[in-house]
Amino acid sequence: MALTLPRSLSPSKVSSFKDCALAFRFSVIDRLPEPASPHAVKGTLVHSALEGLFWENGPGGRTPEAARASLAAAWEELQEDPEFLELELADDQRQAFLADAEGLVAGYFRLEDPNAVTTVGVELLLEAEVGGLLLRGIIDRLDVTPEGEFIVVDYKTGRVPSEMQEQSRLGGVQFYALLCEQVLGRRPVSVRLLYLKEPIVIAADPSEQALRGLRQRTAAVWSAIERACEDEDFRPKPSGLCNWCNFQSLCPAFGGDPALASALSAELHGAPA
Repeated sequence: MALTLPRSLSPSKVSSFKDCALAFRFSVIDRLPEPASPHAVKGTLVHSALEGLFWENGPGGRTPEAARASLAAAWEELQEDPEFLELELADDQRQAFLADAEGLVAGYFRLEDPNAVTTVGVELLLEAEVGGLLLRGIIDRLDVTPEGEFIVVDYKTGRVPSEMQEQSRLGGVQFYALLCEQVLGRRPVSVRLLYLKEPIVIAADPSEQALRGLRQRTAAVWSAIERACEDEDFRPKPSGLCNWCNFQSLCPAFGGDPALASALSAELHGAPA
């Protein structure tokens, strides 16, 4: 029996299929749970703080003090978040977690003056059909220039990528430029990655040729996913990413049995095994 196709995908999930089709299946098709990641939860906290900074304050009011207040509110809300609770941090770990988040928020102000930008959307959900696939993505921030052009801004709380990885990261964020063009009818003049830890900005100007190629690659990936679901053929792709994979116990590259994933998925979600 063919596996069920996902109804929509985020840009990161499109990339994850290319990284390892089997891990994609476990995560997206079988919807197997993965443990909470401290880095991901911290990223959520910092994104919430910066979202609040722009939502709750107009130009002139986006100060470091306002950002700290927004972070404090986001931190209080996080205390009831299931993923944060799953981390089971001790008191000293919680304080270190918060201090690191404070450093990341402070790093934002070394990258740009938030009072000097015109923002038209934060945490903006966009979805559009691209190459037969319903692609969904959340843009951290969408700015507009004095000339009325769009700029996509993406906050990054991890390390700055190596030169070899840089194009891959920019390729991922260009999906958001493609969504802007599809939904808003206008291609952004720039996509900017703001690395809060360093702090460093990496930027690129998406061209029509680049987005045309992205559409073609997205259509090809979706066709490959359709075939893999029809044939129930998702193969592992061993690489350095395996060191961080949560599905090693089910992966044949590590002596696991992928067939167990269907039974586990049925137990968790009530689907037929």
